[in-house]
Amino acid sequence: MKKITLTAMAVLALGISASAANPFSDVTPNDWAYQAVVDLSEQGVVVGYPDGTFRGERNITRFEMAQIIARMLANEDQMNAEQRAMLDKLAGEYADELGNLGVRVSNLEKKVGNLSFSGNSRVRLLQYYGDKGEAVDKWDGRMQVSVKGQVNDSTYAYGRLRYDMNFKGKDKRDAYMNTLYVHHDFNGKAGLTLGRMDLFLGQTGLQYDDTFDGAMATIGSKKLAADIGYGRFIGGNLGKADTKEERAAAIARVYGKSGRLAYDAEYIQGEDKYDARIWGAGLTAGVTEDIDIFGDYYQNTDYKNDPQTWTAGLAFGHYNMKKFGTFRIAGQYISAEKGSFLNDTTYTASAAGLVEDRNDINRSRFWLASADLVLMKNVRLHGEYAFDVKTNGKAKTNYDDLATVSLNYVF
Repeated sequence: MKKITLTAMAVLALGISASAANPFSDVTPNDWAYQAVVDLSEQGVVVGYPDGTFRGERNITRFEMAQIIARMLANEDQMNAEQRAMLDKLAGEYADELGNLGVRVSNLEKKVGNLSFSGNSRVRLLQYYGDKGEAVDKWDGRMQVSVKGQVNDSTYAYGRLRYDMNFKGKDKRDAYMNTLYVHHDFNGKAGLTLGRMDLFLGQTGLQYDDTFDGAMATIGSKKLAADIGYGRFIGGNLGKADTKEERAAAIARVYGKSGRLAYDAEYIQGEDKYDARIWGAGLTAGVTEDIDIFGDYYQNTDYKNDPQTWTAGLAFGHYNMKKFGTFRIAGQYISAEKGSFLNDTTYTASAAGLVEDRNDINRSRFWLASADLVLMKNVRLHGEYAFDVKTNGKAKTNYDDLATVSLNYVF
């Protein structure tokens, strides 16, 4: 990088204007960079010398430049997208000097211009039941890499590339983009998302935990928000639908969190030919700082016999992927009837999905125990075990001992 004077650096670094008094004896209102120097002095980005001078015409060293960049990083959240992109490039250029200063540049390694990268991976062992009721052991893995591109102050694009691998037997699957959408924010009070997005319904994901193709409008805040959307459910089942392309529906929901309470209510209306008019609600309540009670309830009033699905449970602890040793253990009871939920749930033990995957089962009831433990920063051990599984229907298989254990990583 070419040599730069301190005055030029002050102009380059200016992020937010602020009215302030001039702290330097050798900077006058007639100087071309007067306002930039004064504003950034007020913000603490540039500092002068002990004698009260600024010495703006002096070439600065790389170490001094790194000090200025470090101070700018503290104000990064106040900058617009163009200014943050400039700061990212500067931080990359002076990464060694910033490291010597003991400054960790937040997410610097994950940024290239206006792009930010993140991801997760999983290695999993599980036991489930196949189409003929046979027990199947599976060892698989998954990696997802996400990229977010900041288009401007109110719009960003997001995509996630995924690859699944079966470690038992031959596997030649291709990587694919399982999420791709654009999001536009309207003054922080409303938003519009278009494309393939993640959709998690309920407090436990029992109703649905997969992707949704379409449009979703959002209004509100963390305490209370509402979504209205129309599109296609990519995972699970929807009434009589047999293919992904047929699972079109409208969805409305309200949800929020206040103190130790989290709540939601949903309504899903499938197209006329799909027997889907599902409504439901969920609640998580913190009894103490460490103990939660939670539950979901759903009913499909447009399917034969108005089937219902519900779950209720108790959890102890809260895990944090950044904190070693944090954990969560939970137990819950689940009753799932065919036609009352969309499947593709978080329950990899598969006991709930039995009623959607097999024609000879109309209802499953079971207990589910789960546990999560953060083994080290960004590494989590997860386990589930379904037991006392009871089914109604023509199936004669004993579906006990559905279980899974996995190592999960985020980066």
